[in-house]
Amino acid sequence: MAKEKKVEQITDMEQDFAQWYTDVCTKADLIGYTSVKGMFILRPYGYAIWENIQAEMDKRFKATGHVNVAMPLLIPESLLQKEKDHVEGFAPECAWVTHGGSEELPERLCVRPTSETLFCEHWSHIVHSWRDLPLLYNQWCSVLRWEKTTRPFLRHREFLWQEGHTLHATAEEAIQETERMLNIYADICENVLAMPVVKGLKTDKEKFAGAERTYTIECMMHDRKALQNGTSHYFGDGFAKAFDITFTDKENQQRTPFETSWGFTTRTIGGVIMTHGDNRGLVLPPRVAPIQAMVIPVAMHKPGVLEAAKALLERLKAAGIRAGIDDSDQSMGWKAAEYEMKGVPLRIEIGPKDMEKDLCCICRRDSGEKVFVPLAGLEEAVRELLDSVHEGLFARAKKNLEEHTKVCQTVEEVKTFMETEGGFAKTMWCGDVKCEEEMKEKAGVSSRCMPLVQERVGERCVCCGRPAKHMIYWGVAY
Repeated sequence: MAKEKKVEQITDMEQDFAQWYTDVCTKADLIGYTSVKGMFILRPYGYAIWENIQAEMDKRFKATGHVNVAMPLLIPESLLQKEKDHVEGFAPECAWVTHGGSEELPERLCVRPTSETLFCEHWSHIVHSWRDLPLLYNQWCSVLRWEKTTRPFLRHREFLWQEGHTLHATAEEAIQETERMLNIYADICENVLAMPVVKGLKTDKEKFAGAERTYTIECMMHDRKALQNGTSHYFGDGFAKAFDITFTDKENQQRTPFETSWGFTTRTIGGVIMTHGDNRGLVLPPRVAPIQAMVIPVAMHKPGVLEAAKALLERLKAAGIRAGIDDSDQSMGWKAAEYEMKGVPLRIEIGPKDMEKDLCCICRRDSGEKVFVPLAGLEEAVRELLDSVHEGLFARAKKNLEEHTKVCQTVEEVKTFMETEGGFAKTMWCGDVKCEEEMKEKAGVSSRCMPLVQERVGERCVCCGRPAKHMIYWGVAY
């Protein structure tokens, strides 16, 4: 009965996907609400997922020469105003500090929505020569954007992220950096989070405020909507000119450097939930799961069972596997439902009959399959099963992406596809923003990206019929 009660707490995704998502966020103990709209608590289990993502990313950043820094929380209004396009893009989401204690401040201070201006001000003081470049910086912090509509993980007013900021002597180096970081994001999504991606360029309408180019990775959720899961921006020398950043090159000539920025946020946890979850709750990719294997003693009142379970736990921990044990007095049904709800990749059960045979039973969260494993080979078997779970999750998500990506030739075809099936519509596009806006108005879709790997799926723009310049993905996005 305990297991049935747990399942009943989650709305079926086929019945109401949005409510299912919220149920998983709260029932799996990922998130908590506060008295301020859009300000969520990352509970220990949810924060542990972010810590594991952070560790994987930080390792890759440092391997490519990036160093971590910490910038201030507050940005003077005059500093934010230095880059016109940038400040106009963020103005609707800015939150302002106007008083310090009981005194009104002489200048408003913006609670950082992003930190380009802070980095540029700093660089204007420390960059002098070509020998100072490149600067490869990254910051782990929270930012504040005053979103009107908020949802757990997907749209917080305050959220955690990393923001990379780099400065280069040439445009070529900066563009290479922008693309390199996009590839790191794609690697994290596919090889850590088991989420297949489409890599591409945003249109001018959708690019980051102040950027010359915005690269993106787009993922498809279980309900076939799109999620932008990481962006990398090439700024050219616009910010450097606005902040008067110059350096002397090897020929003793004054030059202006070129800048990039790139960011990846806690919204990806929402993406993990919506890509892999099911009607029993969360399904976590093993490489970010806070607990990869939960040991459960069966009939632990019997002699030696609890001791055997604890011995398995210590072996798993010694092998570098994130493992836990539930030796509470809850029923087996309750425990099974609890760790299914929390998405623990493997559940390892051992009882008197298993001990007699020198076996344990391992249950996979992704498929529900149970296998009996000799105790002597436990560690290797668990590692292989964790890899198998990752591969299975990725294959299932990739199948969803491929089966619901369709070539369309007319606006009406895109509209019908979205209304009857949903997914990514691939079309040709002339590059005109008027056609992009018309697609939103008539078909209810936004441009997701122009894939880096282009195909010719036609010769004319899906909207106006003029000769096409790009193949582009359209979709309904979170």
